[in-house]
This record gives sequence, C-alpha cells and structure tokens, in this order.
Amino acid sequence: MLSLNRFRRWALPEKIRGERRSFESSFEVHMCNPSRREFLKSTVTTACSAGLSVCGFADLLAASPASRGTLAPAATLPIKKGVLLDMLPAKLSIADRMKMARDVGFEVMQAPTTADEHKAEEIKKAADGANIRIDSVMNMDHWKYPLSSSDPAVVEKSLAGMRTSLHNAKLWGSDVVLLVPAVVNPQTSYRDAWSRSQKEIRKLLPLAEELKIVIAIEEVWNKFLLSPMEMAKYIGEFQSPWIQAWFDVGNVVLYGYPQDWIRTLGKSIVKVHLKDFKRKEDGYAWVNLGDGDVDWGAVREAFREIGYSGSATVELEGGDEAYLRDVSRRVDRLVLGRA
Repeated sequence: MLSLNRFRRWALPEKIRGERRSFESSFEVHMCNPSRREFLKSTVTTACSAGLSVCGFADLLAASPASRGTLAPAATLPIKKGVLLDMLPAKLSIADRMKMARDVGFEVMQAPTTADEHKAEEIKKAADGANIRIDSVMNMDHWKYPLSSSDPAVVEKSLAGMRTSLHNAKLWGSDVVLLVPAVVNPQTSYRDAWSRSQKEIRKLLPLAEELKIVIAIEEVWNKFLLSPMEMAKYIGEFQSPWIQAWFDVGNVVLYGYPQDWIRTLGKSIVKVHLKDFKRKEDGYAWVNLGDGDVDWGAVREAFREIGYSGSATVELEGGDEAYLRDVSRRVDRLVLGRA
C-alpha cells in the first residue's frame, strides 16, 4: 500500500487480576514499509526507553498507568504468531528469510502481492522448505488505484491487482487477502467511497468463492470506516462469508479503543495486525509492541471474549535476527499471555 492514510493506535488500562505483574519497555521503532507508510517518514521518531520491573498487590497496581500491557494470569490464547515477509532482512535469500522467521518463533507469514509467477513459485517453495505457512496476502494496488476512484481505468487496475492477490493466495495455501476498500479524498466523497467500493468488491466475489479465499477489509488511515459499528455495517451489507474483517490493533488508536473494535467486530475478524502507537507532546510515533499507549491486557481480554483463534501478524520495522526474536517474545507476553 502507499500514500498518507494508513495507520493507527491507543487504549486504556485493563482490570487487574493477580498479585504480581511485570512491566517492561524497549526501543521504539518506526514503520518502514514504503508501500504502506510513506507519509509516516516525516513524523515517526526512534528512541530508547528503560526497563522497569515492579511486584506488588493487585489493589495497589490497579490505578497505576504502568499497568498497561501487563500479564493476566489466565490461559494463553490460541493465536498463531505471524510476521511480514518484508520485515525479514532483505539481504538474505527468500529461503533464508523464511527459515529465520521460523527459527525466531513465528508460525505464519504475510506475503505481498507478487505478479511475477517465477517469484511467486520461489516464495511458495521457500515457505514449504521452512515449514512456515503463508496464511495471508497483503494486496498492494489498492492505495495507488483505489476501488473508490471515479476513473474506470484506475478501478480496473485495482481489480486486476486483487485478482493477482487472490491467485497468489491460492498458490501459497493462504485463506485471506487483505484489502483496503476505499480512500476518501477531495475528489471522492464518503458516500461515493462506500457505494463505489462495494460495487467493485462484489465483482470479485465469484472469484473469491471459487478459490475459497476470504477478502478481509482492513481499517486504516484512509478517512473511511471510522468506527467499529460502521465497519461492521459495511461488511454485513455484503451478506457473504467471503467478505470479513481484518483488524489492525494500532490503526484505531487516534479515534477509538482497540478492545472496543474487537468486541464490536467480533466473529467477523479473520486476521489481525499488531503494532503499537505512542502519543507525544509534539506528535506521535509508531513504536515496538509494549512501548506505546495500547492497553495490551485489555486487547488480550477482548480477543479472549470473542474466541479469536486466528493469526496475529506483526507489522513493524524490519530488523536482524535478535530484533525479530525480541518482537516474537513481545507477542508471547503481550498478546498471547505467555510468561
């Protein structure tokens, strides 16, 4: 994806259960995927934060802001850990990148739309060799060529990109393609974005059904689907099991609470993106999991309540093996509830 409308994050403390908690923080990371985050380059900063460890009784901790993102003493969630292919070191071969993802603890991967058939086959072979599943495809043409455009040529390019993504998903054994459905801008009203995008997405439904691939609508910084109730309505109007929700924990922080979105979208959520978001006096920053304002305990509890058992894919800056291993451990602690 590209352009300046693409991200998200923020939340409140959870109800504290248990007598001991561990509070940790680490370095901030900015978003670096240019196809999805070009506008963030001018606003995102990096910094270091010191770790903190505190033990005490629950009633003493409940009112503390530091309780954000701490462990709840409950069963771990049956969520599969995922990573973006683009987060792995580009200097490595595709096969070595897949192997590294598996070695540091990730179970599944999200790969981008790949029009080159030979490269798509290489990706499949590498994933099979590393025993890691590509469980979703990130469609790549919906920002530059939005389905909500009034230009038929632009819309056709967008549809063509989605068709490629759907065929990629079938080849790789994925069950979901992520789609940003529309972009509201000075040329496209909210009403038009709604009606035009739904019209075009319906054209994709026969192929999605034939290939048995779900089209998952993601909420992003596109000035569209700005509340969970609205997103639920938009998806519900298709009345199709092949149109569901892709929820990004960080994207809603500026205008909502992730745990509220999770409960409202409920069973329609088929895949999840993970990242953190931190408000600052002079703006905001995309940061590593646990270093921002997301109340991970509340998010974890909301996933538990809706019975979510799909995958949760980290969408952060790329890095080396040590960095990726640390990210994997953060998912364990903050999202899955593992010590």
